[in-house]
Amino acid sequence: MYSVSLHPAIRTKSAYSVEKDTVLVKPRHSNFDCAPGCAVEAAISLIDGKWKCVILFHLLNGTARFNELRRQIPGATQRTLTNQLRELEMDGLIERTVYAQVPPKVEYSLSELGRSMTPVLQALKTWGDANIHRFAKPSRKAA
Repeated sequence: MYSVSLHPAIRTKSAYSVEKDTVLVKPRHSNFDCAPGCAVEAAISLIDGKWKCVILFHLLNGTARFNELRRQIPGATQRTLTNQLRELEMDGLIERTVYAQVPPKVEYSLSELGRSMTPVLQALKTWGDANIHRFAKPSRKAA
């Protein structure tokens, strides 16, 4: 068992591994080694969550309100989207601005830390565009 704690007072993520009867193969390149707690693990833990990368990618276009994001991500439930936005805010990747008016107006935008992920998100999209044929489900045609 290992635990990654980014904000000990706020939340802790734990992961458990299951042992299997398999032979471990030594990686071909040692520069891809990542011991528990390495930078890759820490970075992935920030964006690991349903819809987090998609939310961040949509916020690359600028500030958005909750319902705008909900329309852009139709597969996300209101509860899931709310939870993911909260976690992204707690981790410092997005900023939430609340305007004192009736009805309340809330906007989400990338923080400086979130904007620093722009090349990563763009590279992920480029890779996805080049490889989508390998893992995309065939679309259903309307009858």
